[in-house]
Amino acid sequence: MKITKNIKRRDFMKKSSLAIGGGVALSSLSFSKSVFASGTDQIKVGLVGCGGRGTGAAVQALKAGANIKLVAMADVFKEQLDKSYTHIMAMEEIKGQVEVPEKNKFVGFDGYLKVIQESDVVLLATPPGFRPAHFEASVDAGKHVFMEKPLACDGPGLRKVLATGKKATQKNLKVVVGLQNRYDPGYTQMVEQIKEGKIGEILSSTCYYMKGSYKVVPRSSVNSELAFQIKNWHFFNWLWGAAPAGLQIHNTDIVHWAKGAYPVSAQGMGGRAVLDGPDTGEVFDHFYIEYLYADGTTMHSQIRVMDNTWNKNGTFFIGSKGTANVNKGIKDLSGNKIWKYRDKENLNPYQIEHDKLFEAIVNDTPINDTEFGAKSSLAAIMGRMACHSGQVVTWEDCLNSEVKLSPDNMDWDTTAPILPDENGIYPVPKPGISKVY
Repeated sequence: MKITKNIKRRDFMKKSSLAIGGGVALSSLSFSKSVFASGTDQIKVGLVGCGGRGTGAAVQALKAGANIKLVAMADVFKEQLDKSYTHIMAMEEIKGQVEVPEKNKFVGFDGYLKVIQESDVVLLATPPGFRPAHFEASVDAGKHVFMEKPLACDGPGLRKVLATGKKATQKNLKVVVGLQNRYDPGYTQMVEQIKEGKIGEILSSTCYYMKGSYKVVPRSSVNSELAFQIKNWHFFNWLWGAAPAGLQIHNTDIVHWAKGAYPVSAQGMGGRAVLDGPDTGEVFDHFYIEYLYADGTTMHSQIRVMDNTWNKNGTFFIGSKGTANVNKGIKDLSGNKIWKYRDKENLNPYQIEHDKLFEAIVNDTPINDTEFGAKSSLAAIMGRMACHSGQVVTWEDCLNSEVKLSPDNMDWDTTAPILPDENGIYPVPKPGISKVY
């Protein structure tokens, strides 16, 4: 849920001291030549995954400073890369900052390795099933990283991400995760108020992510089963991690942040009420998950991805002294408003997270979001496992799971991890029957 608006870069930079906690606007900073292998004052950025979110991340990265240049791009689909490049080139605000020659437009599963070689900072925005391998390769090569959430789709992937995050810290690399609410001034203020006790003890919380359905890209538009699944990644658990990780993580992460803790177990239910027939993948289209924390409190997660249904989105807290929600504000138990965020600055958290990343790179200050990004991803996947199995799943069950959904190495000859039957129907998890860890 985004509570702020896109704004022009010149307006953002005027207010950047507020956005980045009193820091200096990046456009006025002198870039340290010693930080980058190129030995120049230019920061070279590479994009891996040229969908809508990747394209947006590239634009926001370039807006963070005039010395930042996009120099390389990669995607498994050439048409997607070309579309992204055309869109970025049309942005007047970053004119002159895009220097991607044809030789640096990489198409294929190994394109990320070539982007890493060309870049100082790598933007990882593919479907999350590929994230652990891409993150590991970036850090092994000594590159700073922005990566989208969730950070993995299974236990083995999460363990790899956590280990890679520790390696990034050891190498003094900067890492930001696209959980942009952590950078939103409204959420920051609300969580500070909660931590100061304005609603008392957190007794319970409920998160909602209810939206319309995703559209299926026709099978006729691709030439293989693997290509069909990647084009329709929202319908496959090995690529997306399902809606608890791909969508609701934004809201559940706020609860973990406010409590300073992660749940110890989850139980829940879900299924496919609308998704039916061939070519609709294997994901559930609705979930209810109850998360249990060590202090005995619970978080409730409601998710629905269906057209023509009631939509709701957000994180809602109930405390011993009051309630809190970023849009409705903080109220006491009588309904009197204690706090309300006033968005007078029109700050954009998607932009702020990139400004924070590049400020840390320039000033050589620590920033590494891997741990909270990975743990919030783990909690979300734990919830999915609980719904798929119909069992209580613990934090350790999820973290130590050996069930690997996403392959490490792929090419176009790789058999897709899940296959449909002769009628185009994919095997769907069945509570009480399916083994998930």
